[in-house]
Amino acid sequence: MTDWTDQLPEAARAFLENRRLDEVECVIADLPGIARGKAVPASKFARQKHFHLPDSIFFQTITGDWGEAAGEDGFIERDMILRPDMETATAAPWTGDWTLQVIHDAYDRKGHPVPFAPRNVLKRVVALYEAQGWQPVVAPEMEFFLIARNLDPAKDIQPMTGRSGRPAAARQAYSMTAVDEFGPVIDDIYDFAEAQGFEIDGITQEGGAGQLEINLRHGHPVKLADEVFYFKRLIREAALRHDCFATFMAKPIADEPGSAMHIHHSILDPETGQNLFSGPQGGETDAFFNFIGGLQHHLPSAIAVLAPYVNSYRRYVKDHAAPINLEWGRDNRTTGIRIPLSDTQARRVENRLAGMDCNPYLGIAASLACGYLGMIEDRRPSRQFRGDAYEGEGDIPRVLGQALDLFDEATALHSVLGEDFARVYSIIKRTEYEEFLQVISPWEREHLLLNV
Repeated sequence: MTDWTDQLPEAARAFLENRRLDEVECVIADLPGIARGKAVPASKFARQKHFHLPDSIFFQTITGDWGEAAGEDGFIERDMILRPDMETATAAPWTGDWTLQVIHDAYDRKGHPVPFAPRNVLKRVVALYEAQGWQPVVAPEMEFFLIARNLDPAKDIQPMTGRSGRPAAARQAYSMTAVDEFGPVIDDIYDFAEAQGFEIDGITQEGGAGQLEINLRHGHPVKLADEVFYFKRLIREAALRHDCFATFMAKPIADEPGSAMHIHHSILDPETGQNLFSGPQGGETDAFFNFIGGLQHHLPSAIAVLAPYVNSYRRYVKDHAAPINLEWGRDNRTTGIRIPLSDTQARRVENRLAGMDCNPYLGIAASLACGYLGMIEDRRPSRQFRGDAYEGEGDIPRVLGQALDLFDEATALHSVLGEDFARVYSIIKRTEYEEFLQVISPWEREHLLLNV
């Protein structure tokens, strides 16, 4: 063992105990949240303080095409300097040899953070909170589907076949029998998570066929985004071991609920640990209401980040377990902004609009940015909503093009997330949207070919 391994997090050291480390995967999240990077022998990693990747990894669309986002110098694929954050070192327990993963941060040649690297965007937002004497805390919930292997994009997606040999049953939310159907996959998820040092707060069956939810413990926003980033890969690998796929698409199966990444927020006083959403007598504070007001006012402009693909907007369907508006309510899952049952110290605000297809760094950053602006601007929310919010009108964008128009106009949001990030993100997402608009769907061929 080399000296650097003695400084690894406890879980990584336990994983390597009495074993020889073979390889280190040096990774960074691109705009969609895909892991990019290099795999290097452990002996080489021990000698390198950084490595290089071209900045063009942030200019690529989900289809592999490129957006014209390189800026004034043109598309010269300038190298970034990627430095490891050793606190993120964790096992890759599904590999055939002993491998670690390490998340890296991106810097330019002058040592400045690359402004459109997603982890840097979230760090920027957290720093704005800290400059105000606030410590943001988040807890994400991850929803996803286990589906049958699908190698043909023209075929409908089907739920995986469960342990009983039958396709996974739908509409059995919170059923333990349904969870048992996925037992072997879930066992591997737990084993991989334990090897990586992640604590799962619970796994439940959701309302869709083959749909599960994993709840993570609350913590620092960057740490939790790292965990979601890692978990997406972990879950995919566990599924592949059992001849099925895991998908984080927002709406993979027609007539089934979509998959969300609900984000719970609270803010602490870093010196006392006191929850700033609760006053000395336990009452709700101005900060609490301002945060809600910020979400209500700014979320429409942030939807393009929380719902980043054309498929994302298929999730916002009335009575399908996803919000259609920005009402807020206590213990009300029909509202876009929910206040869960809790004691005063755990008082928190849940944003139910983010899809599981969003980049976790960017989704958490955008949600925190809206709340931050609400507190800075002293925004007041609407009256608490009582009843079924699905009976109201929708007040969020319904298509990606509309969401991007709102995002482009949101100068206050850009000032928090970073103007250069906003520029690059908009260009890449508009390129993807234009690519989609060139595709003729089966619905169009079926209903328009001979009828119009």
